[in-house]
Amino acid sequence: MAQETPAPARPLASLGGLELAVPQCPKGIGALIGAIDSAERIAGVEIARLAVHPDDRGYFLEVQRLGQGLAHAFPPQSSQVSAALSYAGTIKAFHYHLKQTDCWTPAKGLFQVALVDFRLGSPTFGKRNTMYVGPLRPWQILVPPGVGHGYKVIGEESAMLIYMTDRFYDPSDEGRVVFDDPGIHYDWETQHK
Repeated sequence: MAQETPAPARPLASLGGLELAVPQCPKGIGALIGAIDSAERIAGVEIARLAVHPDDRGYFLEVQRLGQGLAHAFPPQSSQVSAALSYAGTIKAFHYHLKQTDCWTPAKGLFQVALVDFRLGSPTFGKRNTMYVGPLRPWQILVPPGVGHGYKVIGEESAMLIYMTDRFYDPSDEGRVVFDDPGIHYDWETQHK
């Protein structure tokens, strides 16, 4: 897959040594991540498989154990677990954090997860990743500060995303970039192939 080379960027936010900018990308979805250890992942993004235990009554999904897994370093005194239910076709994108790390767990439904590296100086600045996660690909995704993230609910049913953060919600730490930003140029349309 060809490496994306973003053009000069539009300044977005900064905190300490973290400088963020919106890249100028060609239209597309970036690198499609089909394996947990893909070399195409944005720097600092981690992925782990989730154990799903189905039976004739439904399924059991263990979301998180404190001190273990992708969120092993999240401090128990300031971590928060939340859930978002989104209706079919909903797009929630893009937002980013200057301090907070997110750990996403798709609990129900299929998500088209879109990530973009806003971190100037990152080896993957301007790179976009797309992952299709849910019951057919039960992955958990760790999103570091400075990586823009969002999703689209795929299919005809609502979807539930459970997310753990390493700090309590702080609106001053969250920024937003519209889902159809011309710099990110993410293609949310169904890819009729």
